[in-house]
Amino acid sequence: MADPLGCTVAKSRATVVRLMLPTDANFTGNVFGGAILEEVDRVAYITASRHAGTQCVTASFDRVDFLAPVHVGEVVDFEAQLTFVGRSSMEVWVRVRAEAVVGGTSTPVAEAYVTMVAVDAELRPTSVPSLILESADERRRFEEGRARMEARRRTRPGGRT
Repeated sequence: MADPLGCTVAKSRATVVRLMLPTDANFTGNVFGGAILEEVDRVAYITASRHAGTQCVTASFDRVDFLAPVHVGEVVDFEAQLTFVGRSSMEVWVRVRAEAVVGGTSTPVAEAYVTMVAVDAELRPTSVPSLILESADERRRFEEGRARMEARRRTRPGGRT
């Protein structure tokens, strides 16, 4: 169980590294965006569940920017960290970088914001610990995340205003 008094951003940070295979790609050798999104969702889940100390479900993908193509044979690094925590929801920022296995330089290829919701055994939303902010950068990202969460609530079908 997570600390009910709060957890730091660093405590829940997660990284997944994956080699892209031919089964991940289209006929031109570029990795499908969906394959990238699948891994983004997984690493966001790890980060949110570490923080919440319970199972989490994906509520939304806010914004996904594909910055460059990923090719078969590249190693892709998915790094996730919390930016905002509400009562039961958490915003996870995922940065994606790719590099050739041999002699490659790491290149930014995608960035995404994923909202995860902590759930109990009956799959009902449950409270999560607060987020302990340790730096000016973390405080800035938290406020930016709060603004994005409020915008999502205003535009969600049937959502609160």
